[in-house]
Amino acid sequence: MSPMKLCVPGDRLCSTDDCIPGTGVYLRHGYIYSSLAGYILRKNEGEELPVISVVRETETQLLPDVGAIVTCKVTSINSRFAKVHILYVGSTPLKDRFRGTIRVRDALTFTLFQVETYKSFRPGDIVLAKVISLGDVQSNYLLTTAENELGVVVAHSEAGAQMVPVSWCEMQCPRTHAKEFRKVARVQPEYLLA
Repeated sequence: MSPMKLCVPGDRLCSTDDCIPGTGVYLRHGYIYSSLAGYILRKNEGEELPVISVVRETETQLLPDVGAIVTCKVTSINSRFAKVHILYVGSTPLKDRFRGTIRVRDALTFTLFQVETYKSFRPGDIVLAKVISLGDVQSNYLLTTAENELGVVVAHSEAGAQMVPVSWCEMQCPRTHAKEFRKVARVQPEYLLA
């Protein structure tokens, strides 16, 4: 994969015969020019010609990588795994939606008892997890919460209130005082947003 090419405002990128203008560019006399300092990005989006755009460094797509701590939202669970959408890599929000899977055997550091997915996660929970395997177009990223710092950080009770952790495996509703099982994360200060 070749490195992305840098450009500055006013750089002539190509002819309108070669590309369709996207974001961060403008047209003048049959040519496409950069309107931003950034990276040139060409994408084929089902059109005959590629779309050319200029994106700033902070706008280039960040991808989850092995070992990265990600923030995800649980979308569904079954007896073997929880399906999630990855929302953040570290503290950087993702523009595109990435899917992940947390297998039941990757939910806890140790298994003294039979782990059940619904006792670790519920749909709608916000979870801190670590990427252990990369996905591709057809499959999901494989994630783990098998560290004390990883697990559920935000959960809502059946009454709709945000629950409070009471142990590493339970959260409690402040309204009804009902307890629900979760694999609770011991959140580190660097992951707390002010």
